Amino acid sequence: MPALIGIKLGMSQVFGPGGEVIPVTVIRAGPCAVLEVLPEKKALKVGFGEVKESRLKKPLQGYFRKLNLPPRRHIRELPFDNPADFKPGQELTVEILKPGDRVDVTGVSKGHGFSGLIKRWGAHRWPMSHGHTEHRRTGSIGAAGWPGHVLKNKKMPGHFGVDRVTVLNLPVVEVKAADHLLLLRGAVPGARNGLLLVKKSPRKFVVKTPPKPSGKKAKKPEARAAAKPAAKPAAGKAPAAKPAAKKA
Repeated sequence: MPALIGIKLGMSQVFGPGGEVIPVTVIRAGPCAVLEVLPEKKALKVGFGEVKESRLKKPLQGYFRKLNLPPRRHIRELPFDNPADFKPGQELTVEILKPGDRVDVTGVSKGHGFSGLIKRWGAHRWPMSHGHTEHRRTGSIGAAGWPGHVLKNKKMPGHFGVDRVTVLNLPVVEVKAADHLLLLRGAVPGARNGLLLVKKSPRKFVVKTPPKPSGKKAKKPEARAAAKPAAKPAAGKAPAAKPAAKKA
């Protein structure tokens, strides 16, 4: 599957063909230089982001000198179905994706530091009226008699954020190859200038269309009542006689 390394620039909005507003995330994806071809792993080792050679450690300086390539800040192994079609030194750009494709975006979520139970887990707070002592506190975390300890996986305050998060099946709205920009519908994890991994989704996305109308017009209640057949008399009972008309 095609994949790229990019940087999140921020969010914006574009107008669709019908005039609707589409919220998009702008990503500067690529160009990524192919450093090594790994056919046994079905992957490519790529580099992204220019950096001065003096800022790299000496083992990495020697690595790029051996490849005869300019140094790169980020090095990753990206899965590809056909790595033999690429050569070291070749560049991967956003042109490997097109509008309408679905991608999976992986990044590191924003950090919120040490957060309480409400912000971290969305818990309800205690009453805020005068006299209540808890307000936004955690409250009870277990029983004293049995089991006598806090159960595992108990939701409690703690470090919130800075997690590796993947958002699935984001549609590609627009590709600007000249500026190396990729516009995806929706939000992606991380803050501005955060490093992202954009990979074409292997999942098949099926758009469900509403059923077509049958073409038959619905009958009105009066028409349905008139079309309903009369009830048959029960077995063994004669039908009730109609009352005779009164003589003038």
